[in-house]
Amino acid sequence: MTQPSPSSQRIAIVGGGLGGLAAACTLAARGLSVTLFEKSDWLGGKAATLDVDGYHFDMGPTILTVPSVLRKIFAEAGRKLEDYLDLIRLDPQWRCFYENGSILDLEEDRERMALAIGKYADDRSAQGYRDFLRFSERMHAISDRFFFYRNVGGMKDMIDFSVGFKPKLLVDVLAMRMGHSVAGTVRKYVPDHRVAQMLDHFTQYVGSSPDQSPAVLCGIASMQTNEGIWYPRGGTGAVPAALAKLAGELGVTLRTGVGITRLLTDETGRQVLGVETETGESLTFDAVVSNSDTVRTHRELLAAAVQMNRRFERRRHYEAACSGVVMYLGLDRAYEHLLHHNFVFSKDPEEEFATIYRKGEPADDPTCYVCASARSEPGVAPPGGEALYVLVHTPYLRPHHQWSTMYPAYRRKIIDKLKRCAGMPDIEERIKVERYLTPQDIHDRYRVFQGAIYGLASHGKWLGAFKPANRSPDFKNLYLAGGSAHPGPGMPMALMSGWIAADTLCQDRV
Repeated sequence: MTQPSPSSQRIAIVGGGLGGLAAACTLAARGLSVTLFEKSDWLGGKAATLDVDGYHFDMGPTILTVPSVLRKIFAEAGRKLEDYLDLIRLDPQWRCFYENGSILDLEEDRERMALAIGKYADDRSAQGYRDFLRFSERMHAISDRFFFYRNVGGMKDMIDFSVGFKPKLLVDVLAMRMGHSVAGTVRKYVPDHRVAQMLDHFTQYVGSSPDQSPAVLCGIASMQTNEGIWYPRGGTGAVPAALAKLAGELGVTLRTGVGITRLLTDETGRQVLGVETETGESLTFDAVVSNSDTVRTHRELLAAAVQMNRRFERRRHYEAACSGVVMYLGLDRAYEHLLHHNFVFSKDPEEEFATIYRKGEPADDPTCYVCASARSEPGVAPPGGEALYVLVHTPYLRPHHQWSTMYPAYRRKIIDKLKRCAGMPDIEERIKVERYLTPQDIHDRYRVFQGAIYGLASHGKWLGAFKPANRSPDFKNLYLAGGSAHPGPGMPMALMSGWIAADTLCQDRV
């Protein structure tokens, strides 16, 4: 039987977040006909922007790491990333503020950082940092071999058992320290609690507790150390803008302001045939890539396919990652002691994480992430001013959380923390513009599972790193992309998920 040519294959993308845009560009670059549907009037999902009275804010992700993922997507079309984005490398990468008034900068150069830790803490922690990065490098290498750029939904997808036993495979599996957590592994190497707290926060890229996340996620530290932290001029909103421009050049049909209410299936409920829009259009496609949240894709867009959805629900317990309160503060005077990225740490991280992730309540003493993007691009604020982005992680939405009444008191906690620990005693006097999002706002605005910023939690010391596979095992012609699909949340992983979904779809159609 003759296979259809790529150009005759019609693909729908549901959702124009980073994963959906990455999938659309990859598929179009390979010659498929792509239509992308996005309910909102902007593209990029949570990578949205806010402009108020001369202040420019990134509303969602602000840290860009692993730019090689973006380069791979642009290379699919024979383009160079640098022709679409102006990337600024940030070093030091973070500034850490502690309750005792001390400050520690995370520097990109490993040896320079180790020496700084030796002066800040002790020689054991300095050597521990070197050893931790070697372990992180190993986890990164294992992830590259078995996890990244592949359709993975569980351990069986990582390892090809048909080739027989290989001693090197056993060595890799043992090296992953399965059954051990990120927090335990960090403290195995680094005795100083402040340095350990800094390293714990690599898992905050995936919105999960370091004491419940598997040790393999320590590989995030190596990924950031190797490729650096970058700021796209114009903010991280420039990333979806660049992808949308590429998609347009490749002939992708971009339908913003068009929501999808359900995925059409055949009479068996096992095969996806197309989409139905909010206006009642029924459109057939050869395959669908859903960049909508994976849980909500199944529970809402595929609600009629009850039998197949039961398989999805029984496969695992789908726990949302954390949510957050985000404040957008336009200041008339900048704080020059801030770096572009800053963490204002809690006094007791164990209590903080237990409150958020185990008790399901906002922490009394939260860690505040503060992005001061005017350090790299003064034009994001009026002259001399600052466009501050402040993020505090909170639990995902619980039925008793009423953020409309909870927010004012929690805002006070955040402001008091910044005054006390981050050298901002007069911050309220400097605020000229103020906007915010609560977990309820995030749930409603982005249509994510229980208000989660980072998709599904990475909890579970054995299998916590696994997310739903990019090729649906339940519905033919359905592929999944975004932070709640493999390989998980964060800008590079969401982008990678789109590439994997597109690549897997293409492989299936050869």
